[in-house]
Amino acid sequence: MRGKRIISILCVLTLCLGMTFQVEATGLQEKREQLSDLEKEKAAAEQEKENLSQELEEIVADMAEIKEKIEAKEAELEKKEEELIQAQIDENDQYESMKKRIKYMYENGSGQLIEVLFEAKDITDFLNKAEYISTISDYDRDMLKEFQDIVAEVEAQEQQLQKEYDEIEAMQNELIDKQKTVETLISEKDSEIDEMSEELQELKEAVATAERKQRERASSYSNSAGASVVSGNGMFTHPCPGYTRISSYFGWREQPLPGASTNHKGMDFAAPTGTPIYAAAAGTVTSAGYSGNAGNLIIINHGNGLQTYYMHCHKIYVRAGQKVSKGQNIAIVGTTGNSTGPHLHFQVMSGGTPVNPQNYL
Repeated sequence: MRGKRIISILCVLTLCLGMTFQVEATGLQEKREQLSDLEKEKAAAEQEKENLSQELEEIVADMAEIKEKIEAKEAELEKKEEELIQAQIDENDQYESMKKRIKYMYENGSGQLIEVLFEAKDITDFLNKAEYISTISDYDRDMLKEFQDIVAEVEAQEQQLQKEYDEIEAMQNELIDKQKTVETLISEKDSEIDEMSEELQELKEAVATAERKQRERASSYSNSAGASVVSGNGMFTHPCPGYTRISSYFGWREQPLPGASTNHKGMDFAAPTGTPIYAAAAGTVTSAGYSGNAGNLIIINHGNGLQTYYMHCHKIYVRAGQKVSKGQNIAIVGTTGNSTGPHLHFQVMSGGTPVNPQNYL
């Protein structure tokens, strides 16, 4: 009677511990997913910042080019202004000269002009003098007109240059506004990344704490309830403590799925998806990834010809070449590959040959 009560108590304890592990596994899995999502968000934000930085570099380069154009236009405008001033001076000088000649002719009256004409020695001389007087008048008009045309042309050129200068200056102002906008966006993105980094650090610490607590609980369970359910010499800690129900034993079995072997090379522990999987012993991960029927597979080399296999994992937390400690959380239970449902296929290899895992647990 007393023995039955002890067995009942042990079963209740096993069930309670299993439920505790499931709750912890779910909470830890949620934290890991949050961590993964946040890392992706941070990576996206950093990429956006990189794109903005490249855009800013292009703006700065464009501004340098615009600055050179503005300086060139300023030099052209300065030169054209000098040309305009000189043309205006030439126009004014010609105008003043013409005024003086007109004034002279007016003040001296037409009598002197007639005297000049009648002083001619002959008709040819007379005609030459008359033509000379007319030529002077025409020359004054032509020169004044020419200088006025030059002034008008230079003014038009100056106006065109000023228009081009204003357009370039408007482009510069637009680039300055764009630069300010991009710099503001970069600053905001920096703040966003800083906040994400702080949140990531908090999540990493929370995950590390949860993993440590799970390892401590798993170690405690393995030393008590786990040992009473699974027989063996205890060389390895249980890879899935709290879920010790064996759904398929080592050795011969009926074929569970088409293509599955009837010679089972390991043991299957039935457990819900998300249940933590722990390294049975310290060692080095030699493989971690998807492998056909085995699904997500981890292989750990423990030395002395011993290896352990962990198949059908939902997610893997280690990588090839990584050293792991005994009881370290390396994955979670899943049903990847050729599988009838969520479980851990645990396999022990000695010298390259599959051996019964029960002899090591």
